[in-house]
Amino acid sequence: MEPITTSEELAAVCERMAKHRYVTVDTEFLRETTYYPLLCVAQMATADEAVVVDALAPGIDLAPMFDILTNENVVKVFHAARQDIEIVWNMAGKIPHPIFDTQVAAMVLGYGDSISYDQLVQRITGDQLDKSHRFTDWTRRPLSDAQLVYAVSDVTHLRDVYLKLDEDLQKRGRANWVSAEMDVLTSPDTYRADPERAWERLKSRVRKPKELAVLIEIAAWREREAQSRDVPRSRVLKDEVIGDIAVQAPTTIERLGHLRSLPKGFERSRWGEQIVEAVKRGVERDPKTLPRLERFRPAANGGATVELLKVLLRMTAEKNGVAAKVIATVDDLDHIAADDEADVPALKGWRRELFGDKALALKHGKLALAVEKGKVVAVEKDETA
Repeated sequence: MEPITTSEELAAVCERMAKHRYVTVDTEFLRETTYYPLLCVAQMATADEAVVVDALAPGIDLAPMFDILTNENVVKVFHAARQDIEIVWNMAGKIPHPIFDTQVAAMVLGYGDSISYDQLVQRITGDQLDKSHRFTDWTRRPLSDAQLVYAVSDVTHLRDVYLKLDEDLQKRGRANWVSAEMDVLTSPDTYRADPERAWERLKSRVRKPKELAVLIEIAAWREREAQSRDVPRSRVLKDEVIGDIAVQAPTTIERLGHLRSLPKGFERSRWGEQIVEAVKRGVERDPKTLPRLERFRPAANGGATVELLKVLLRMTAEKNGVAAKVIATVDDLDHIAADDEADVPALKGWRRELFGDKALALKHGKLALAVEKGKVVAVEKDETA
């Protein structure tokens, strides 16, 4: 097969595909050396056609592809959609919609936590996917026949996976469970890389308002620098260095140079001066303008409650054929143990119906766990007894 390399070919293909109920989509990209992922190849398939688009072909206009990805009459099917959607958002400022993520659907149907595409294909179709080109260099041209076969097989197998999962969801009345998850995946807020909020993705040990202020400024500086130079964040400054700068708050080049985590001589570069200026902005910031650091306080003796909730979660997952991870996280359980009104997914929507209400009942002694015939079961306690 030949890849699509011209705008005319792509427009014609997308016009045909727009008449179908669904399109399966996958991308091959490079992001090891850049801030923004570089789209190299895009694959799309309908019930009767499959194509590979050379996104690096000189002069190709990808607008028709972005149009079909946002066509409300066509469901876009991905596996682990987040990175694919991020690419479209960065390139076109658009979010594919409506979408169906087979990884999420597989978790809802009990195929396990975050099942890989290869495993899912094998379990549903019995086919063994060729993995030999997984780490191939998709920027090199021309694309080989083997690369094209590998690329297109992803979206052709995805058709079978989608149809099977969609059918099972309808049979088991869980289509709306997946729809709720798709709302998060198709929200622009999921993909906006706002420098002022870059600090939120860092695991830091800051405790004091001044440290938080410096952390916010340094993280924002790094984000803007990485974006403007189109390099990975770690190429500008590693996470642990940002944490050290936040705690030490060096307001001079000399003090910055004393940080062990910073590469030797870094403080004398133009970035050294910019970091010191960012630190000063943080130190001078009014604490009232800072976001509140919500400190989670575990419930007194909550450890035992959490362990019981874990058993209930596992039991619920096994009984209903749902991956435990998609029902509740350990973090959710910690919060439920501490607060009946915790703002966690496990106490909302279908998760509450399936697990959350039982979790609260167990916490308050209205539900007991017992072992019957080698299986853990939930037993409602008789309030009149």
